[in-house]
Amino acid sequence: MALPNTADVVVVGAGLAGLAAATRLQQAGIETVLVEQSDGVGGRVRTDVVDGYRLDRGFQLLNPAYPEAQALLDLDALVLQSFDAGLVVASGDDRHLLGDPRRLPRSLPADLTAPVGTLRQKLALLRWLGPVGLGPASRVRAAADRPFVDELRARGLDGDLTDRALRPFLSGVLAEEELQSSQRMVSLLLRAFVRGTPAVPSQGMQAMPDQLAAKLAPDTLHLGVRVTGLTGGGVDTDQGSIRARAVVSAVDGVAATDLGAPGSAMRALTTWWYAAEEAPHSSALLHVDGDRDGPLANTVVVSNAAPTYAPVGRALVAATAVGTHPEATAEAEARAQAARLLGDDPTRWELLRSDVITHALPTHPAGQSLRQPVALGDGRFVCGDHRDTPSIQGALVSGRRTADAVRRALGRTAT
Repeated sequence: MALPNTADVVVVGAGLAGLAAATRLQQAGIETVLVEQSDGVGGRVRTDVVDGYRLDRGFQLLNPAYPEAQALLDLDALVLQSFDAGLVVASGDDRHLLGDPRRLPRSLPADLTAPVGTLRQKLALLRWLGPVGLGPASRVRAAADRPFVDELRARGLDGDLTDRALRPFLSGVLAEEELQSSQRMVSLLLRAFVRGTPAVPSQGMQAMPDQLAAKLAPDTLHLGVRVTGLTGGGVDTDQGSIRARAVVSAVDGVAATDLGAPGSAMRALTTWWYAAEEAPHSSALLHVDGDRDGPLANTVVVSNAAPTYAPVGRALVAATAVGTHPEATAEAEARAQAARLLGDDPTRWELLRSDVITHALPTHPAGQSLRQPVALGDGRFVCGDHRDTPSIQGALVSGRRTADAVRRALGRTAT
């Protein structure tokens, strides 16, 4: 389809934030054009089918407790397949289960007796997570901010429990091992973990952006369009210019900066996807290395939680490390470490794909506002998880906030 010459609003980027903004603008009766450089919607949330396996672009999960996901997505239609509410800490030849006894009752004895942290540390963690997870979110947002590692230290959680379980687990969530991220932001993520069990849609994470894109009016979405310039009066692309009353940058933090909008630094993750003849075990638990002997943040048999991710009778394993690791030696180390954590023979695995995601998550340092301005003036707006929290929740919320800011600027009231 040819690009239109004019529109009320042009949204640049068809990731979750851009899709959330575009759908909300159209619901308000505002003529909206959505342009995307790649060949499909989703941004960083994409899924490919490789040899019958569903491979998300990097290991990703949706927490159905996210309020904005509940409001904007049809979660039932996604047919969510849940992982177990816990993790396994591997150390040498031993495996120690730690979990939420409300949803994983079999974890209770190990929660108390596993040699991962002291009983005092575990009780301190419960005393902290209880109010964070079950109390009002406003209490978390109003708390004084500091690096998350300092929050752990102040609560007596800077010892073995953190080093062997919390740090490796959170490094995969935050894409950083030092735990320097904002404690308010991390606490909100942990609050969601307490309230919901992470899952993947049966057809892959791509099902979320596909569901949002299906709500758009015909002729709204234009793929394969590269934006070369962005102003309050429209956008210039490699296929022509579009004049508009408002323009929204809905790309990642680095790309936003390139377009002249406020952005952020981005952190990297690498995921290796392996096919196995059979699953090493039957659990759908994330495994972390309590000895921290290798590059991995975590590994998991994805198909144990999501059978639709692998052909019948086969298994799919994901192994994720913080940072970029394109070299073959890193893959060999990751394969050996993942197999050791899962108790399997790595020679039985076939590498399906390596995903080196340079811009996986935006940074969110201590002191940064949980919600940053989205209206830039002169008809320009910006959304993305770098304007809220680095999460699916943050991306969707930013899209809504930006659409509402555009409506106010154009004199349209909310519907």
